[in-house]
Amino acid sequence: MAAEHAPAARRPELWLVRHGETEWSRTGRHTGRTDLPLTAAGVEQATALRARLGARTFALVLSSPLRRALETCRLAGLAGLARTSDDLLEWDYGACEGRTSTEIRAETPGWSIWDGPLPGGETLEHVATRARRLAEVAGAAGGDVALFGHGHILRVLTAVWLGLPPREGRLFALETGSIGVLGNEGETRVIRRWNL
Repeated sequence: MAAEHAPAARRPELWLVRHGETEWSRTGRHTGRTDLPLTAAGVEQATALRARLGARTFALVLSSPLRRALETCRLAGLAGLARTSDDLLEWDYGACEGRTSTEIRAETPGWSIWDGPLPGGETLEHVATRARRLAEVAGAAGGDVALFGHGHILRVLTAVWLGLPPREGRLFALETGSIGVLGNEGETRVIRRWNL
């Protein structure tokens, strides 16, 4: 008679939560370090997250220190557990801050946030270094982790988690007020759910 095998223990997941809508995210303006509030729609998005997150237990909850992420965390019901992390700050866009991609491409044809340039801003590799630190901290938390942040840093974190070059974060559009869940399938790191 074959020995019974115990089911493998579920591995912890990273719940990536993008902040709710702001005026600049609604209009497609690059919003790095400008500290904008949520719009009324953003408040509704953040409040709706409570139903998805409320019943979960998190070993660690981290938030960007910018108010759009902190307010999303509060409205989602996890502010009492959260601590801030500068590693969750959005990409510093430098001279591209507050501008749309269309405006930038009028001066620099073919421009993309993923290829630059970003005069006075962060390099993609610097953002990736922060993302790697987040993955390391999350992996050591001993349970599921909720990370409240911004579109581009969470997309770079996803690429890093999957073992892809950081530039491949371009493939993982994450809507405002939505959740992406990273985890494992066996030994392979995967996206479990996206844009919830």
